[in-house]
Amino acid sequence: MISRMKGRGWVKVAMAWCLCALCLAACAEDIPRAASSSALDRGFAGLYNLDFAGAEKDFVSWQKQHPDDPMGPVSEAAGFLFSEFNRLGVLEAQFYENDANFTGRPKFIPDPGVRQVFLNAIERSETLSRNRLAKDPKDRDALFAMTLSSGLQADYAALIEKRNLASLHFTKQASVWGQQLLAVCPECYDGLLATGMSKYIIGSMSAPVRWVLRLGGLPSDKQGGIADLQTTATRGHYLAPFARILLAIAYAREKDRPRALQMLSELQKDFPGNSLFAREIAHLQAAR
Repeated sequence: MISRMKGRGWVKVAMAWCLCALCLAACAEDIPRAASSSALDRGFAGLYNLDFAGAEKDFVSWQKQHPDDPMGPVSEAAGFLFSEFNRLGVLEAQFYENDANFTGRPKFIPDPGVRQVFLNAIERSETLSRNRLAKDPKDRDALFAMTLSSGLQADYAALIEKRNLASLHFTKQASVWGQQLLAVCPECYDGLLATGMSKYIIGSMSAPVRWVLRLGGLPSDKQGGIADLQTTATRGHYLAPFARILLAIAYAREKDRPRALQMLSELQKDFPGNSLFAREIAHLQAAR
């Protein structure tokens, strides 16, 4: 019995970072506004606009200018991952509406070359991060890069390789790194996205499964997770739009279509160039 419950639990935990992947392809224009002059921000702008070639050029430029910054290679890794997601067509929101859709998603054939450059970029970022953390355990950029690195690996394991247990491992790592970031930088609200999604997904499970996962060090607090996401949505930087879309998806999963539609309508108004919001509004309206 526990094994069956755990199986369902792995699916929901895997979905946590997969939802983040969906958001990365969705929130095109908002991230760069805080600092649009930097190559890193221009790269994110290209990434969210699905201009992967342009984003790659900007991320490489950032790394040349800041060779010791782990945010350069982890951002490049995000570009590789989401270009592969886009190629495979896995960024459709209906995959994430319920467990049945997620487990029944088609099996994808990854590009081995993309996988290798993705892992190489992750390794470069983590090496830089660990070197910086060895000198300063409170290095904010290094802690944030480690949080993103773990989250990206959770995405790859779950969405492309369909390895839910591996995704669970990386999800836990992302939450731990996010907690460390917040401990030294309470105003680094982007770190709340990692903890918020873990809390929400695990808090949505049955009591026995929550107990099993808590033994593994994963937090369980559904309402606390929503609160974390709301804070990131209103006060975060790079991940603020992610949190807004995650909230919309969470509302849809909770069958609260009015709030989901309201959130998506606001996003559509803010980002009229992004067609995802209109499609998801139409999908929710058709499901009534």
